[in-house]
Amino acid sequence: MSEPLPVTIIGGYLGAGKTTMVNHLLRTANGRKLAIMVNEFGALPIDADLIEAQGDDLISIAGGCVCCSFGSDLSAALIELGSLPVRPDQVVIECSGVAIPSAIAASVTLLDGFTPDGTVVLVDAETIRESAENEYIGDTITRQLADADLVVMNKADLVSAMELTALEAWLQEIAPRAKTLSAEHGKAPLDLVLGLGSAPILSQQSGHADGLFDSIALPCPRALEGAALAAKLTDPALNITRAKGFFDPAPSGTRKALHIVGRRWEITEAPQNAPLGIVCIGLKGQFDGDLIRESASETL
Repeated sequence: MSEPLPVTIIGGYLGAGKTTMVNHLLRTANGRKLAIMVNEFGALPIDADLIEAQGDDLISIAGGCVCCSFGSDLSAALIELGSLPVRPDQVVIECSGVAIPSAIAASVTLLDGFTPDGTVVLVDAETIRESAENEYIGDTITRQLADADLVVMNKADLVSAMELTALEAWLQEIAPRAKTLSAEHGKAPLDLVLGLGSAPILSQQSGHADGLFDSIALPCPRALEGAALAAKLTDPALNITRAKGFFDPAPSGTRKALHIVGRRWEITEAPQNAPLGIVCIGLKGQFDGDLIRESASETL
C-alpha cells in the first residue's frame, strides 16, 4: 500500500495573503507535485502563466502540480484526488479566511490515505494585533492562531523592524506552540512551510465563523477603471473588511484581479477565463450592501 498523503493546512484571516503564498509555493515547487485544494476557483486566482489546462474542477499547473476545487465537500474531493492518474507528493488545503484550521484537520484524520502534516497560519503583520482586539472578529483570529504549528508574519515590508519584533513577542504569547517567520508578498520558503509533520489539534468547535459576516457580489459586466472602483470600495464608511474579484479594465486590456484589505488595495493579472464580479465581505451590523452598491455604481 502507498504511504498516506501528507496534508498541509494553510489558514489565516481575510486578506492575510494565503492566495499569494499558494501561488509562490507553486512557482517554487522544484519538481515536487503539489495538489492545492481550494473552496472554489474564484477564490484563488492561480497566476495565469502557471496554468497548462483547466477543466470544471481541476486545473493542471506547470511542473506536475494541480489545483482542485472542493466546494462544500472536502472529504469527497480528497477521495477523488486519490484517484488521479499521477499521485501528488503533498496536498495543500487553503482554508477560507474565517475557517478554523483544526476543524479542517479533524476532517482529514477521518480519511484513509491522508495524514495531517502541519498547520500554517498567515497574519497581516500590519493589522493583526488590532484585528485580534476587535470584539467581533478577535475570537476567530485567536482560534486560528491557537491551531498553528507555524505562523507566517506576512507583509513584513509594511512594518518597521521594531514593530516586527514586538509582533513576534506577542505571537509567542498568543500561539506559544508555533514557530514564527516573516515574509513579504507570501514568499515563505517552501521547505519551511511544507512537511512540518505535526499532529493536529482536534477541535470540537464549529469549522467557520461565517455567522459574523455578510457578503455581496458586485457584477462587472462592462470594462471599468479598477483604481476608481478600488477608491470607492476602500472608503471607511463602507466598512468593507475584504473584497476580491475580477474585472476587465477600460478602455481595453487583459482581465485583472482586484484585492482589497481594509483601506489597502492591489490590482494584479488574472486568468482570462476568471469569472467577472467583485465579492465584498464585512461584519454584520456594520455592512450595508445597498450603500456599497450605490457607492460603486458610478464606476461599474
